[in-house]
Amino acid sequence: MSLYYMASIVLGAILLWLPISHHGDIGLSEALFTSTSAVTVTGLALADTGAAFTVFGQAVIAALIQLGGLGLMTFAVLLLGALGISVGMPQRLVLREDLNQTSLSNLTYIARMILIIAVACEAIGAALLALVFVPEFGWSGLWQAIFHSISAFNNAGFALHPDSLSQWVGNPIINLVIPVLFILGGLGFIVVGDVFRTRSWRKLTLHSKLMLVGTAVLITWGSVMFGLLEWRNPETLGHLSAADKLWASWFQGTTPRTAGFNTIETGGMHDSTSMLTMTLMLVGGGSTSTAGGIKVTTLFVLLLATVAFFRRQTTLHAFGRSLGVDEVMKVLALTTISMLLVLTGIFVMLINHDGQFIDVAFEVTSAFGTVGLSRGITGELDGIGRGIIMVIMFVGRVGPLAIGFFLATRSVPKVKYPAGQIYLG
Repeated sequence: MSLYYMASIVLGAILLWLPISHHGDIGLSEALFTSTSAVTVTGLALADTGAAFTVFGQAVIAALIQLGGLGLMTFAVLLLGALGISVGMPQRLVLREDLNQTSLSNLTYIARMILIIAVACEAIGAALLALVFVPEFGWSGLWQAIFHSISAFNNAGFALHPDSLSQWVGNPIINLVIPVLFILGGLGFIVVGDVFRTRSWRKLTLHSKLMLVGTAVLITWGSVMFGLLEWRNPETLGHLSAADKLWASWFQGTTPRTAGFNTIETGGMHDSTSMLTMTLMLVGGGSTSTAGGIKVTTLFVLLLATVAFFRRQTTLHAFGRSLGVDEVMKVLALTTISMLLVLTGIFVMLINHDGQFIDVAFEVTSAFGTVGLSRGITGELDGIGRGIIMVIMFVGRVGPLAIGFFLATRSVPKVKYPAGQIYLG
């Protein structure tokens, strides 16, 4: 699967490097970075996307975002089906890995459902955003509405304005449509499909219930804490009206869930707020979604395991269902690997960028969580820094999928050893 993503990145870089894609100030390095950021639906950018790239270049970026967000094999399987070509076992195995599934059954149905949900959400989102962009920018605003809808639903964070969406910090349509799009994309296609199919809380799967409750808790926590921490900060919320402060707090508390848009100056946030944002970026969204991070269900299984430990329970319980030791082992492995990758990335980046700890840590966490928020150092990165961030973006997008697939497979040990004892704590 990694090879598919790498091939898409290279192809995208070549297309973005062509003279037709930009206004003459995009080299191969910038094109490769932008393509990596688009395919991994991150949103970190070295240049102003709206000013540096032509409409053709922006269309290429939008296509890369769509491919990366929904999954390359999803499109490949649907295309083969449309052409009447049967999907073979190798393609099904890759699709299973791409969708983080444990079974080979119903993969084509899941792929079709993903495409239908995505197109429907993006079309409705674009129509609503056009109510803002078309009156302000004319008919070119229609393209802006389409681009931002695709970027939002796929949790990419690419915007066509140098200040992202800060011009509309108090606009109700922007503050509702954009977050709803990336919340739907971040919940995961399985959850959205489950809600649409059952329309009953009791009939929802355990995964859907955990995702819905976890998402609501994290959004509420992020929004409230952002407002409390930044209410009087003159560089972020301090100069806004009370209503705009509330809108901005809602938006900035929601966007770290790997969306990457911003309506305030991110570099002006307090260090405490940056730490809060980094935590939310690391958690990310849901499995089989357009979001990155370790995933909401992973966080809540860890919390449930902690509660079970102090209660001296051997199984976890949530919404009338139980989770065994296997699930705990999986999330422990995923979280440990993710933390090691983030810490290693921060360490290596600081070798070349000493004295900018909070900015570097924020950038690396944003890259791993495929968020796209930045405190303003993306354009200052040298060649080594760009290379490190590209690797982290790639691993952040493809790595958890591959790890999830690996952890989903069971292997029975051939040799069993006698039990031993170690002392912990």
